[in-house]
Amino acid sequence: MMTEIGLLTPEEIRRLAWRCRRGLLELDIVLQRFSERYLPTLTQAELVGLDLLLDLPDNEFLDAVTKRKVPEAFTQEGAVTDVLKKLSAE
Repeated sequence: MMTEIGLLTPEEIRRLAWRCRRGLLELDIVLQRFSERYLPTLTQAELVGLDLLLDLPDNEFLDAVTKRKVPEAFTQEGAVTDVLKKLSAE
């Protein structure tokens, strides 16, 4: 899927951006901004971290982004923490 570490093809970026679409408006807005700003430059580890976050239900994902409640397992994942920092900045 990846052509080089941290570099996605335009098609891969479009697919991942589509996967970032969510049902909660607040989360959708944050993910849209994140996608526009960071998707093309994410490292392989950050892509794995983003994938883990995208597997969360919307409410849990929003809680993690707003730092209300980050799932315990994710506090040990450096890549997830890096992605959450970028998401929180949006």
